Amino acid sequence: MPSAPVPPSDELPFDAATLRFYVREAPVYAASGPGGASRFLKPFLNRLPPQARILELGCGGGRDAAAMLAAGFCVDITEGVPEVAREAETRLGRPVRVMRFDELDALAAYDAVWAHACLLHVPLARLPTVLHKIFRALKPGGLHFANYKAGGVAGRDRYGRYFNFPSGEQLLAAYRQGGAWRIIATEAYVDGGYDGRQGPWIAVTAERP
Repeated sequence: MPSAPVPPSDELPFDAATLRFYVREAPVYAASGPGGASRFLKPFLNRLPPQARILELGCGGGRDAAAMLAAGFCVDITEGVPEVAREAETRLGRPVRVMRFDELDALAAYDAVWAHACLLHVPLARLPTVLHKIFRALKPGGLHFANYKAGGVAGRDRYGRYFNFPSGEQLLAAYRQGGAWRIIATEAYVDGGYDGRQGPWIAVTAERP
């Protein structure tokens, strides 16, 4: 980790140093982690109608996208880093749209928005703005999932990646500011990450009424 990491700007919904990490490490990052889809994915998909239209944010190596496609869902697969998107395309055999979270401008277009382990990089002051974009992109009754490394104080890992590390209270406040969300479920749990370290996480499932 840099000895004096530069904090993210509250004016930007992304952190430049974090994006540079993913550009540099794209092949290794995309090939890392467990072989299967997120354990949260199947329960989430079970809440959706057959062939629902899903927006995936931050697809990474494409494991969750592969599972959604195999289950018959219509998936708009997106990734904010072109180099990582190309790795996912190789895995999936189909195009992956390059789009940062702040570039989302869809209106009532999706039945669900899946954001596994990606919104945790959004500077906390800008998270409500991104959550509002997700809220607007959902159809009424649409579902959203995201999970975050928790802690209560934003910081960086040993690779220099920024994490918003929200507390439960901070996270719920961000959702309240980001739209008229109905929080369906939250789950606090312990898990690891690319850095190999175990720590607290919070998963959120929410609905646009």
